[in-house]
Amino acid sequence: MATFNELYFQSDDGLALYARDYPSQGSIAKCPIICIHGLTRNSSDFEELAPWLAAQGRRVLAVDVRGRGNSAHDSNTDNYNPAVYARDVACLMRRLGIARAVFIGTSMGGITTMTVALQDLKLIVAAVLNDVGPILSETGLKRIAGYAGKNGALNSLEEAAEYVKNINQHAFPNNDQAEWMKWAKRAFMQNQVGQFVPRYDPNIALPLQNGKLKAKSFWSKLAFKRLAKNRPTLLIRGSISDLIEPSQAQYMRAVAPNLRYAEVEHIGHAPMLTESSAQEALRAFLQEVE
Repeated sequence: MATFNELYFQSDDGLALYARDYPSQGSIAKCPIICIHGLTRNSSDFEELAPWLAAQGRRVLAVDVRGRGNSAHDSNTDNYNPAVYARDVACLMRRLGIARAVFIGTSMGGITTMTVALQDLKLIVAAVLNDVGPILSETGLKRIAGYAGKNGALNSLEEAAEYVKNINQHAFPNNDQAEWMKWAKRAFMQNQVGQFVPRYDPNIALPLQNGKLKAKSFWSKLAFKRLAKNRPTLLIRGSISDLIEPSQAQYMRAVAPNLRYAEVEHIGHAPMLTESSAQEALRAFLQEVE
């Protein structure tokens, strides 16, 4: 597995943020890729995808969005929103001298990507929306709201794996125990008394729990249209997803006829992008982008 460099940088409002930097393994310089994870996840979700992308000649930056992973928690919980996340990504690009990038956004990361398109479209050369769009299913939102920010400390990594399995098995019915252990190691860390706690600030879930994150809005539709009509955009959807159901995917394809589309069979929300069908779609899509 390719190694990565650890990047620590300050946001424009002074918060300490983190990203993994996977150097390109190719000899020809290509546009870099920025990977943005889902609501309660972190950059380690891309630890298998990022080396695969780097092997194709792409520098890959996998961020820890503020409040997650190695990025600092924000004392102002109002900052846990996609507009701030988008500005943080723009800040990272500016710090590294990156003028534009391919964005790969999973779930909340895709919402952040669409928000970047509203704030500064020129930063995006192409985008992959992983099981997310401008209209979300109430079913999936309610399910996520049912667990995000609500679980307490666990006594062992095995308990953490069982917890991760319980909230994700419906979406990944073929995962074995070894895979759940891998996910637990990504999602949990040990605290000072040896218990296992999630690697995120529970307050990141407040916008979902208080209704500020809505299933659809004028701004989300505008953001998607601005992105998909002006930049090459690929939607990857899990075939049994409860967040992007067939009706939401149909809407996206109707308002953006040039939208590329791929479906990952027998997977729900959200594909890990290591599945063969997802990587086939990614490879074809990225071949169109310098």
